[in-house]
Order: sequence, then structure tokens, then C-alpha cells
Amino acid sequence: MRVRVAILVAAASLLLVDAAHAFAAEPNAVGLWQALDKDSGQPTGWFLIRDRDGVYEGLIVRMYLKPGERADVVCDRCNDDRHNKPWLGLDIIRGMKRDGLNYNDGTILDPRYGQIYSAKMTLAPDGQTLIVRGYLGISLLGQDQYWTRLPETAYQEIDPRFNPNPVAGQKSKTPPRPPNPTAR
Repeated sequence: MRVRVAILVAAASLLLVDAAHAFAAEPNAVGLWQALDKDSGQPTGWFLIRDRDGVYEGLIVRMYLKPGERADVVCDRCNDDRHNKPWLGLDIIRGMKRDGLNYNDGTILDPRYGQIYSAKMTLAPDGQTLIVRGYLGISLLGQDQYWTRLPETAYQEIDPRFNPNPVAGQKSKTPPRPPNPTAR
């Protein structure tokens, strides 16, 4: 009798463990991501993916400028509500709907030209890589970008206006100034 009870308890335990794994939270795209230049490997920007009632959007929250580029650039070629809006804080991904690790039916804006493309995103099973694909017409006619998830500590480095996880006591609406190397 004791052996039977032990076997039943063990079987029930295995079923509970399997059920817990089945209902474990699948990773999602919400978070802070970094894109790298495919040629140089240098960062080009950070993007914040947010969930707005099951519809996912992405904003530019940090820009890495090349020498001679201006930080106050606006989307002067955009033809929609983003016209003349600053790139920093600009929502470039709109309308994504989640299906497991895939996000579909969205659009992505290239603010350099004001061009809007159909888009989809695919999240790696480990949740650390996001493949963002913009395309014309069919997905085969597109281009992938590979974004890497940034750690939670990176939220401290973005403009507080866009930070969904503000540091306790942080009230500033302007980004912190870098230290002045000539100051004593």
C-alpha cells in the first residue's frame, strides 16, 4: 500500500512539474533593445518595445550619432502624424500583434526617408534576440535587423521621458548631462 501511495505521489508531482512548465511565462518583446551597424558592429540606436493593450509599438530612445550628425533631427520626410517630430522618442514600430514568439501585422518607419514598411518581428526562444523585418508587399522582399536585449540597468541610461522604469526619486524631464572633463 505504501509503495502504491509513493508511486501516486511521484506521478502527481511529475504532472504538476509538467503543468508548471506548460504555463511558464514565454518571453516577450517588451523591453529595451540595441541595434548594431552590420558593417562596423557599432551601436546605431536603442529601441523600447511596449505593449499597449496587446498591440506592440517601438520607440527610438537613444541615438548613436556619427561625426557631423545632429541630435535634434526631426522626421521632416514623414507624411503622417510623425511629420516634424524629433527622432528621439519617435514611434517607428506600430500595430504589432503577438502570436507566441512572432509579432505580425505591424509597420516600421524609416525616419531618414519617411518611408513606412510592413513589418514583423520574431523573438528568439531565449528572449535575447529580436529579428525585426521591414518589407514591401511580401516578407521575401525585405531586410532583417537583429536587435539584442539590453539589461535592466540600461534603463538608467535613457531619457527619463521614455523610461517606463524610472529610478526612484528621478524627476528630471531632461537627460542627464555628461560630466565636463575640463571642470575641476
